[in-house]
Amino acid sequence: MLWWKYQQLRIGNSASRLAVVEKLAISDDDAAVGPLIFALKDKNPAIRVAAVKGLLHFHPRQAITPLVEHLRDPAPEVRAAAADVLGQIGDPVAVNAMVGLLLDPEMTVRTAVSVALQRLGWHPGDDSQRVLQILAMGRADDAIGLGPEAVGPLLEAMRSGSPNKQFEAVKALSQIDDPRVKPAMVEALRIANPAVRIAALGTLERWADESSLPAVTKFLSDGNSSVRGAAVEAARACGRAKAVPALLSMLKDASWEVRQASVKALGNLGDSAAVDAISAVVANDPDRDVRETALAALGRLGNRRAVPQLVLALVDKDTTVRAAAAAALKSVDPNWEKNPSVRLALPKLKAALDNPEYWVRHSATKLFAQLKIAPDSITDAPAALSSDANPPHPAFSVLADLMFDHDRDLRLAAVEAFRHLHDVNALPLLSAAIHDLDQNVQHAAQQALADIQ
Repeated sequence: MLWWKYQQLRIGNSASRLAVVEKLAISDDDAAVGPLIFALKDKNPAIRVAAVKGLLHFHPRQAITPLVEHLRDPAPEVRAAAADVLGQIGDPVAVNAMVGLLLDPEMTVRTAVSVALQRLGWHPGDDSQRVLQILAMGRADDAIGLGPEAVGPLLEAMRSGSPNKQFEAVKALSQIDDPRVKPAMVEALRIANPAVRIAALGTLERWADESSLPAVTKFLSDGNSSVRGAAVEAARACGRAKAVPALLSMLKDASWEVRQASVKALGNLGDSAAVDAISAVVANDPDRDVRETALAALGRLGNRRAVPQLVLALVDKDTTVRAAAAAALKSVDPNWEKNPSVRLALPKLKAALDNPEYWVRHSATKLFAQLKIAPDSITDAPAALSSDANPPHPAFSVLADLMFDHDRDLRLAAVEAFRHLHDVNALPLLSAAIHDLDQNVQHAAQQALADIQ
């Protein structure tokens, strides 16, 4: 009745064909081998898997060749089943065919092949094959001990393996001291899997090689926010001061995590060129965590130019932000209440008294009491006039810093310099200096305002 079995395998639906194969698999008749081999060509992968497993029951010599052919089956579950059965049959003729499958893109196939090869008594012939076996078992880290010999196979796995295999290969490569590894990390940045790009960026960050900066900064615009965050950290480490312009551009990223990473990186770099941009983040960023991180960054930078914005942050709507602002102020200027630049913040503090948020109004009232200033005495300071038509003088930042110095003579010198430069961008600073604790500075500021206006 075998002709009927063949007929059923040709014309039946998937369920009936699978039922036929399952019956053949438990048959005691060696004649069932023929229909099972025929079923290896079925279009349904589940039926092919059942046929492969069924052949194990018979240990047929004539089944070796068809099983070896199905090590290349398009369905990974069939390839894995074929490797498993060949390993259990124990015919060494299958060894050569299976060694190549140690590079299969599917982890299940690689594992099945590795187990089958062990059953067949196969041992890697060289370090290259040893690495392939290690990778097949999902233990890429074990390849690190083989050193440079593992680089070639790991590179192959990085370029042609599954996403998980690529990730494992990049992690292992990063631990091997070989000149081929650095170019491999740059190459890995082009791999579609975001986890691979993040791992490669993490390695480049750890090495902190300035020559990697151009490759890293390209990924500050990556479509994946986690990749952009990793690129921020790598750019900071690789470029340091050279990375500041690129990092400043990330302060308006759509992802709050990226903005947070950027302000933290800029704070760690310690470049005063970032003070104004980070102060703007404190003033405008909608995310509380980003504002907190920006305040911590200003505290690390320690530049008194940030004092007005730090004072304004004392009336932020979020309690944790207000606490971060207080801590940053103490770091920047322990005597900040006496800093003349506080005057720059007073008009906005006065406006905060009418804010609809209770805690903003409460904090503003408390702050005016702390400063011992009556809100009614505050008049609006002139707005900053910087524009394309009125760019700040190149020395503006340096002089602005001196306006906030505790040394009276330095403040006075800065006021005089602004008066001679006729820089309209200094008007808010000079307006604040009218209330300086020193009468000489007050008088000089009044003269400067009159001359510039």
